[in-house]
Amino acid sequence: MAEKEEEEDDYMGDLSQFLPPDASSLPSKTAPNKPVVSNKKRKVLKWQERKKLKRERKQIEEDQKTLVNLESAIPESNIGFKMLKQMGYTPGSALGKEGSGRSEPVGLEIRRGRAGIGKEDDKVEKMRREMEKADRDTRTQEELMETFGSHLKERWKEKRTVTNFHKAEAVLALLENREVVEEKKEDDGEKDEEEEEPITEEDLLNTLMKLRDEYHYCLFCGCQYESTESLLSNCPGITEEDH
Repeated sequence: MAEKEEEEDDYMGDLSQFLPPDASSLPSKTAPNKPVVSNKKRKVLKWQERKKLKRERKQIEEDQKTLVNLESAIPESNIGFKMLKQMGYTPGSALGKEGSGRSEPVGLEIRRGRAGIGKEDDKVEKMRREMEKADRDTRTQEELMETFGSHLKERWKEKRTVTNFHKAEAVLALLENREVVEEKKEDDGEKDEEEEEPITEEDLLNTLMKLRDEYHYCLFCGCQYESTESLLSNCPGITEEDH
C-alpha cells in the first residue's frame, strides 16, 4: 500500500509530463526547397576565362616578338645567309640573275583566326570596320563643322555689310549737309507690311566709291584727304579687308 502511494506521489510530482513539448521538437512547416546555386560552374567559367586571357596575352607577346625579329636583318652567322653568299649573293642586292629578283623579304601576316587563306581574320575585319566607321564619323563631323563655320562667317559678313553701309550713309549725309535718317526699330509684335530690300555688298561699294570720288573720304581710314592723289597714296584700299 505504501509503495502504491509513493508511485502516485511521484506521478503527480512530475509536472513536466503535463507541459507541451518544445517548439523545436514539433514538426515545423518547412519552406519549399529552393534550388541551390552551385558555385562550381561559376568557378569553372572564371578559370576558363582566365586561361583564355592568359593564352591571348601570350599570343600577343609572341606576335610582337615576331614582328620585332622581322625588322632586324638576318645575321651573317645564319646558315641560310652563308649558303646564299657561297652562291654569289651580295648583301643588300636583289636575288636572281643580274639582280632581277626580290631585294626585300616576303612580307609576313600573322593570322590567329581559323579563317582560310584569302579570308580576312574576323578580329582584323572587325577592327578595320570600326576604323572605317570612325574615319567616316570624323569626316562627317569635320564637314558639319566647316559648313557651320562658313554659315556663321557668312552671317557675320552680312551684318558687317549692313553696319558699314549705314555708317557710310551717315557720313555721306553729313558731307552733303542733309538730315540723317535714323532707322526705326520695330516694336514687338508689329511688323512692316512691306519688307525692306536686303542691303548687298554692291550697295555698300557704291556708297564707298561715292565718298572717295566726290569727297576724298575713306570710311575705314576715318578721315577726309585733301585730294584724290593723297587718298590713293595713303589709303590701303577700298574695302574693310584691305585695312
